[in-house]
Amino acid sequence: MSFDPPQSGEPAFPLAGDAGRTTGFDKLRESGLYGFDSKDVRSRPFTLLRAQLLRIARARGWKIIGITSPTPKVGKSFVASNLAAALARTPDLHTYLFDFDLRRSTIAKNFKLSGDVGISHFLDGTINDLAQVARTIPNEQLTVFPSYPNAAASDELVGSPRMDSLITAMRQLPEKTICLCDLPPVFANDDAVIISQKIDAYLMIIEDGVTTRKQVRDSFRLLSPAPCIGTVLNRYNAGLVADDYGYGYGYSKSYGGYYND
Repeated sequence: MSFDPPQSGEPAFPLAGDAGRTTGFDKLRESGLYGFDSKDVRSRPFTLLRAQLLRIARARGWKIIGITSPTPKVGKSFVASNLAAALARTPDLHTYLFDFDLRRSTIAKNFKLSGDVGISHFLDGTINDLAQVARTIPNEQLTVFPSYPNAAASDELVGSPRMDSLITAMRQLPEKTICLCDLPPVFANDDAVIISQKIDAYLMIIEDGVTTRKQVRDSFRLLSPAPCIGTVLNRYNAGLVADDYGYGYGYSKSYGGYYND
């Protein structure tokens, strides 16, 4: 299927990708993906986050949600992957997960997807068919668009006409869909700032005891006027759940009490 702007409300990219290039749930759990399994206690925070996200997105008519953080290595892509997995369990909803963290892509690793052609190769014109990029998890309503190493300048790719056309196509997908976009950290480059002006809203991932109030405040300023749905407090020891790996997850719309400048 070639990419063209959608006509008559039809999606411009595949609703399903190549299921043969995915892996089983046991292997996914090994890489920290718990959101698919509602019986796993580690999936509960993402189920709660899913409910909050859908409530706000549906009330405001939002379809394209970014996930970012002020700085690297606070669990941004981990949260994005698990939230997508939790959303995939929602009846009558199809979830798309796009890896727009083009310089430090980790979505493919999280989902154990092998390959060398990803979303960046669509954006740079190497390929015209998004079906070459799309991957699905068997029996789940989730399509993943991973990214792989690419020598092209990421800021040029996310600011390109192809990116604009892709965003337009996302907006014209059927009503019962949601698109999650894993964005780069705000201070890593200007990619997150560029993309934030194209999407509906974003979630901010912050790390307990590491992310400062100033970093969060400056991130909000740089991403303005894009609305922030809320902040997700990762590795929070007093959070909703803690697992054997030392992760804790909490959802909060207020961050001020947890951080020092």
